[in-house]
Amino acid sequence: MTAVTATREVLGGPAATEALAARLRTALGSGRVITDLTRLRTYECDGITGYRVVPALVVLPESTEEVALVVAACAEAGVPFVARGAGTGLSGGALPVAGGAVISLARMRRVLEIDLENQRMTVEPGVTNADISKAVAARNLYFAPDPSSQTVCTIGGNIAENSGGAHCLKYGFTTNHVHAMTLVLPDGSVVTVGGNGVEQVGPDLRGAVIGSEGTLAIATSITVRLLRTPEAVRTLVADFPSADTAAEAVSRIIAAGIIPAAVEMLDALAIEACEAAVHAGYSLGTAAALVVELDGPEASCAEDFARVEQICRDAGTTHIRVPGSPAERTLIWKGRKAAFAAMGRISPDYYVQDGVIPRTRLSEVLDRIRQMAEEADLRVANVFHAGDGNLHPLVLYDAAVPGESERGEHLSTAIAELCVEMGGSITGEHGVGTDKACSMPAMFGDDDLAVMLRLRAAFDPAGVCNPGKIFPTPRLCGERPGRYRPHPLEAAGLIDRG
Repeated sequence: MTAVTATREVLGGPAATEALAARLRTALGSGRVITDLTRLRTYECDGITGYRVVPALVVLPESTEEVALVVAACAEAGVPFVARGAGTGLSGGALPVAGGAVISLARMRRVLEIDLENQRMTVEPGVTNADISKAVAARNLYFAPDPSSQTVCTIGGNIAENSGGAHCLKYGFTTNHVHAMTLVLPDGSVVTVGGNGVEQVGPDLRGAVIGSEGTLAIATSITVRLLRTPEAVRTLVADFPSADTAAEAVSRIIAAGIIPAAVEMLDALAIEACEAAVHAGYSLGTAAALVVELDGPEASCAEDFARVEQICRDAGTTHIRVPGSPAERTLIWKGRKAAFAAMGRISPDYYVQDGVIPRTRLSEVLDRIRQMAEEADLRVANVFHAGDGNLHPLVLYDAAVPGESERGEHLSTAIAELCVEMGGSITGEHGVGTDKACSMPAMFGDDDLAVMLRLRAAFDPAGVCNPGKIFPTPRLCGERPGRYRPHPLEAAGLIDRG
């Protein structure tokens, strides 16, 4: 197998999918197998809407046993399948396969067990991040990973992408908070990986599956780690005259030995969008703002917070805002977490990028992004997890202007590959999926990709589990069709896509 050959797509053809749909209707009931074109359109893309494929059928299982039944039936029929959660992913990881099935886990929303003594909870994949924390909030426990979409994104999707969020600087990503998983393998067999602790003896199959973007197995039961609610939480917003001075403040905070729970940065465009959408009280007109949050024991938290304030002043802050109430703090975070959706207030279209760089190169990378944006004659809004160097540049464009969409896509890809050039990665938490598969060779050599494909083939030798994702293929890269753009007759409602 060559380095650029992805796991092959096995398509059984229309007859196979029709027979599969009939078989699953008999097993699960007709209400849980969707083949109507209008309803299938709901599942044609995830949060990155530029790539769209209508699946042949969608199945709605409600238990591990039913997921195993569906997967086994797909494998026997040679029909590829894609597991889907809430559809909030931003890399095209849940993009359906033409002629294939989507296995929606949206109905698997039960909390299976709460073990307060050992600070663990076992849930189904359709439970949201926020609901995990809500279930144990009265016992002063919570689930640390907090993607911006935490009120709607599900733990199953977090497993697929190894999601992080604003507080991953101190608390880590999903993989640091999952003890065990029940998995349905691509042949329909059911296994359990992991155990009572995050670290286990032997091969780390739990770690291999987390972040594999749904290409190795489907997690149907997840045991997560719960943390004690911190005794104290302190938050500030510091304005800076430039992104460079804000980046310098970030470096100084970390160099001082302080590990905040979160350090977020927004530039002027991001602030403009957030304020238009949420009115969180960010300073319009400031070049950059840092949101810094510390938590822990009251005494140490207060001491470190005073040091952070002084570091921000020394780095040139023009204004420091400390929320005076929990409600004000919540509003600050609401503004930050609304940043992606808020871009619609200042641009008709935008591409979301996700890359990682060394913290020490923040200023250099931001300068390069500015230069690249000017050359492309486009605007880029920057909002990112500054503490761990996870950038989220948003390339703004207008699809109605000829050539802008193509320039925006090219710039977005160039920014991701710039991150690799600077010693980083093409993705920090959104995944590779469909969107960045063609950039994988910028980060990995032929031998690296070959080893990854061998691992994938060990789990899925038939190539039916979320094919076409992560790895570059001739279909994606040699004959790349680009993002979906409706035909003018379709836009006018005169024709339909089948």
